[in-house]
Amino acid sequence: MKVIICGAGRVGYGIAERLAAEQNDVSVIDTSAELIRTMRDTLDVRGFVGHGAHPDIMAAAGAEQADMIIAVTLYDEVNMTACQVAHSLFNVPTKVARIRSQSYLHPHYMDLFSRDHLPIDVIISPEMEVGEMVLRRIALPGATDVVRFADGHVAMVAIECLDECPVINTPLSQLTELFPDLPSTVVGVSRGGKLFVPHSGDQLMAGDMAYVITTKEQVRRTLGLFGHDETEATRIVIAGGGNIGLYVARALERKQSRTKVKIIESSRERAVKIADELRRTVVLHGSALEQKLLLEADIDHADLMVALTNDDQVNILSSVIAKQLGCRSNLVLINNPTYHDFAKTLGIDAHMNPRAVTISKVLQHVRRGRIRAVHNVQRGAAEIIEAEALETSPLVGPPLAEQELPDGMRIGAVYRNGEVLKPSGSMRIKPKDRVVIFALENAVRQVEQLFRVSLEFF
Repeated sequence: MKVIICGAGRVGYGIAERLAAEQNDVSVIDTSAELIRTMRDTLDVRGFVGHGAHPDIMAAAGAEQADMIIAVTLYDEVNMTACQVAHSLFNVPTKVARIRSQSYLHPHYMDLFSRDHLPIDVIISPEMEVGEMVLRRIALPGATDVVRFADGHVAMVAIECLDECPVINTPLSQLTELFPDLPSTVVGVSRGGKLFVPHSGDQLMAGDMAYVITTKEQVRRTLGLFGHDETEATRIVIAGGGNIGLYVARALERKQSRTKVKIIESSRERAVKIADELRRTVVLHGSALEQKLLLEADIDHADLMVALTNDDQVNILSSVIAKQLGCRSNLVLINNPTYHDFAKTLGIDAHMNPRAVTISKVLQHVRRGRIRAVHNVQRGAAEIIEAEALETSPLVGPPLAEQELPDGMRIGAVYRNGEVLKPSGSMRIKPKDRVVIFALENAVRQVEQLFRVSLEFF
């Protein structure tokens, strides 16, 4: 696939890195010569210095032959214009744009992005995506990661196996025998930095990260089975009143729950603005690194500190200070992937990477076949894919036990006619089934082939 990426910042770099690793033909455009030089030096991509929405630059990048344009510059208007130019002058089939301003994303104005107006096929809003991730983590405090599939009916939860985890040192096949009515499947395990697909005879060990696919109704029970029965936070302090912090606070207010939220915002102007927009949330002006201000926010009695500023170091340090002052747990936004490896040793309970969220959204539209959703795991080491089976799919027909499936994949759930089914060797996949699969990086292409639209289909 030939892809043009407008914007060579962190998000653009992450997307280019992933697509280039899969042997896609990638061209990157950015006004910064330094960023383009870094791209050329470290990735197998072509780089062009210039304005991403200018027709001549786009033509030089090969827009006439491009299958997709991904506009992820820092400016919404540049991203929108780039998609318009790609459509009107070069007839690029798929146009993806990052839109950060919530004003553009108001449901009342969504017709703006129709084919007759601004022809954008996929809108990426990292702030909203990360905001939803924060809300899922708050609702399920025992999960390290939570992603929903099949219109919300299926959930993938990443669960850390602690020393007191009840299911460690037990073959996975026995878990099915002990809990026959639990529709949960362990599809992936991360152990000692190595990610693998477990077999029925394998056992979980303390320190493992288990990736489990289950139904939305059984997520809490599954977490409890793994020894995570943490209660949902009701006293939350948010560091950073930007788009994400405001989105989370608004959503918590809409829930009409008993949750008490306080926001610490360093910009006085922004603090006043969001204070006017929120009804029940207390907004404090100042730095989240100031112990006095944290104590004023009652951090010593808080259940959760959520650090969502634009500065990774502020997020990390403020969360560490919060725990030292008595906060029960923390959740941290970290943009720089180099910080992820030692976040745990610093006292960070859980962290989120907005770049991974954006890359997952893009991969959904890069993947061939009837792919409905993709979630990137551990910087591309694996993917969780939701795909729709067609009549011509090799999966349709024979029982799963008789099929030669790739070693690096495991089916976690099948969504059929409004019901979530746990896969078994006797199960037969039917046309229109939506299959949720965990696939290691080297098996992703084979999974795509299982859901490709055959010529016989037309």
